[in-house]
Amino acid sequence: METGIELVGTEVKVVRNGEAGLTGSYAQVKNGQLFLNQVTIPPYAFGNRFNHDSLRTRRLLVHKREIRKLQAMSEQKGLSLIPLRLYLSPKGLVKVELGVCRGKAQEDKRESIKRREADLEARRAISKHYRG
Repeated sequence: METGIELVGTEVKVVRNGEAGLTGSYAQVKNGQLFLNQVTIPPYAFGNRFNHDSLRTRRLLVHKREIRKLQAMSEQKGLSLIPLRLYLSPKGLVKVELGVCRGKAQEDKRESIKRREADLEARRAISKHYRG
């Protein structure tokens, strides 16, 4: 689902430069409004004392009907609202693409960690072999 996002001027400039990060961020409904939490938009390099807070909660711009629909989905057990991407529309507006996702089970997390560690060990062995 495509949503608008309420930003201040310096935040828009940072997003246009492609410096915003969505790692670990999520959306939630509070008091009938949709908010985006834990989005990292670093301070603008040329900003002055009016620069923004990099981890503040930002309001998403969505119709009430859509908010109710998203709230019903997010209240189901194990489902979360996750921002998939942050981009500029052809009109130059900043948009957020939201998705409803299910978290990994603990066993899946352990399996992913084992696989990642095995890949790392293999890469180390290969690079050590080529170095001599």
